Amino acid sequence: MTRTTSFARSAVVLTISLLMCPCAALAQERAATMAGTVGQWWGMIERQFVSLADAMPEEKYSFKPTNGEFKDVRTFAEQVKHVACANVAFFNEIEHKDPPPNCETGGPDPARTKSELVKYLRDSFAYGDRVVRTLTSANALDPVDGRYGGPSTRLGISTLAVWHTSDHYGQLVVYLRMNGIVPPASAGTAR
Repeated sequence: MTRTTSFARSAVVLTISLLMCPCAALAQERAATMAGTVGQWWGMIERQFVSLADAMPEEKYSFKPTNGEFKDVRTFAEQVKHVACANVAFFNEIEHKDPPPNCETGGPDPARTKSELVKYLRDSFAYGDRVVRTLTSANALDPVDGRYGGPSTRLGISTLAVWHTSDHYGQLVVYLRMNGIVPPASAGTAR
C-alpha cells in the first residue's frame, strides 16, 4: 500500500467517523436565550480581565507606560478601578438606578490596594452577571438612558459593557507585557 492510498483510507475513515458523531459533540453549544447569548461573552471577558488583574504584581499596580504616546494615561490600578466602576454604572443604568459618579476617575469606591481593587472588580462582574441573567427577548429592547451609556436599550448597554471591558483589557495586556508578564489568556491559564 502506498502512502497516498494509506492517507486516502485514513481520510475516509476520519470523515465517516466525524459524520457519525453527534453535532453537539463537535460544536460549541449555541446559547438558547438572550441572557445566555450575552452572558457567554460577559463571562469570557470576566475570566480574562480578572485573571489579568490577578497576574499583575501589587508593586506594579502603579505602573503606567511613559515611552511613546502615553500622555495622561491611567495607571494599572486606575484602569482596574475604572472598569469596575463602569461595570456597576452600566448595569445600574439597565436597572434604572443612579450610577456611581465619576467613573472616569475611578468613582467613589475607596478601593486602593490590589486585593481591594480585585474584590471591587470581581463584585462588579458578579453584579453584571446578575443583571445579564434577567435579559430576555421580551425586554432586550426596553429603553435605557444614562450618563455613561446614553440613550440605548438593555441589550445595547449590555453589549457596551462587554465592549468597554474588552477595550480596557486590550490596553492592560500592553501594561503586562511591558512588565515581562504574559497575560493568562494568552498563556492559556485564564480561570
